[in-house]
Amino acid sequence: MITGAIYPSLKGKTVFITGGAMGIGAAFVEAFHQQGSKVAFVDIAKEAGERLAKRLGGDMWFGHCDVTDTGALQHAIKNAAKALGPITILINNAAHDQRHTLEEMTPDYWDERIAVNLKHQFFASQAVAPMMKEAGGGAIINMGSTSWKIGLGGMAAYTAAKAAVTGLTRSLARDLGAFNIRVNTLLPGWIMTERQMALWVTPEGEKDIMKFQCLKRKLYPEDMAKVALFLASDEAGACTNQDFIADGGWV
Repeated sequence: MITGAIYPSLKGKTVFITGGAMGIGAAFVEAFHQQGSKVAFVDIAKEAGERLAKRLGGDMWFGHCDVTDTGALQHAIKNAAKALGPITILINNAAHDQRHTLEEMTPDYWDERIAVNLKHQFFASQAVAPMMKEAGGGAIINMGSTSWKIGLGGMAAYTAAKAAVTGLTRSLARDLGAFNIRVNTLLPGWIMTERQMALWVTPEGEKDIMKFQCLKRKLYPEDMAKVALFLASDEAGACTNQDFIADGGWV
């Protein structure tokens, strides 16, 4: 249960979320569902997505989809809109922060990392833009990362892609602003998802969190969901072309 503000402008709106089955994405799905939004989401994790959709119920649509397959992603967006109505909120959340060394990088692996962390954000935006224009406006939230801002090593393709998300946001915001479509980037810090805690959060990592964050507590997916709700709502009607950092004050 995600508690907090209620945004009347989100009720009845159709939201499309990529990578919504687990972690931050699942928190987005639940948060918008609680606002009374009609929520569509896709994920490569079929069983987890089906479980989440079944648990929440209501105006919910889940599609099993690999976002690196552009045709499949845009087809899923079309099917979601057919089921729930025109999409006026898009959250480009899907990503994969797999670590890699400089020496082991190959051209194919580089292209794969860019596809899963950047490319789909553009093509999902391309697919929803006509619906938002016809509706008279909309909101797109591109998920970035503070990893590139703090100069995190060991994942050059990921940090390069996430840095590029800011450039994508700036361009889309300029192109779509005349249609009352707002585009912003949400940059999480180190968020305590199940995956992060299982793979990367070590005692040393926890010490870094307490050392470098201004806020001396761990951050969780629900913290990101609350920011996303605001950015998608009419309360953020003057906000576009911006980076919103939610990292506990690390950067």
